[in-house]
Amino acid sequence: MDNSPELSWWQATTSRPAVKRALAFAVVVGPILIIINHGDSLIKGHVSLVSLTKMAMTVAVPYCVSTFSSVGTLRQGKERSSASRKISSGKDQE
Repeated sequence: MDNSPELSWWQATTSRPAVKRALAFAVVVGPILIIINHGDSLIKGHVSLVSLTKMAMTVAVPYCVSTFSSVGTLRQGKERSSASRKISSGKDQE
């Protein structure tokens, strides 16, 4: 029987696997999105503080999406494994 507590949202968000995956997505997808959304400004050299802020937010988007996806997967996996143990031990018939 698994007596480990369910991961809180914050624990799952800051877990090593979730952070590593999110950083990988941000490093790969972020620059692609920056080129798509701000490429013309970069080529022309028209980069302001506002556009730099937008570029930083552009990198944050894939980080957040990956993090939310990872957290959902981690927590759902924990719920499923707990439910499987209950079914196999016959606790679902109580």
